[in-house]
Amino acid sequence: MKQLFVSAEPFMMQSLRSALDAAGVPYMMKNEYAGGALGELPWQDTQQELWLVDESWGKTAQRVLSHWQAEHDGSTSGDWCCHCCGEENGGAFERCWACGANASPSVV
Repeated sequence: MKQLFVSAEPFMMQSLRSALDAAGVPYMMKNEYAGGALGELPWQDTQQELWLVDESWGKTAQRVLSHWQAEHDGSTSGDWCCHCCGEENGGAFERCWACGANASPSVV
């Protein structure tokens, strides 16, 4: 078995699990429910771990992981300010969440 990913963020871990499921990659979770023991155990021992069960899936798993990381690393870049109301919006949004105006074409 080979460790693929470690995270204290359950939502990020679930997102990666969904990507691996979609690709059919067999994996195993460790410490999935260990967060409740935080304080009794060191924080390092409570982080969720995702392990590759069959190493013959290594290249596919790495490709999925690289694609997933590229999507999530860029999720906070490209933030823009609405030209109508001045509200700051995340780069993932095409419309202002406050007033509904479209992002300016030069930002999108």
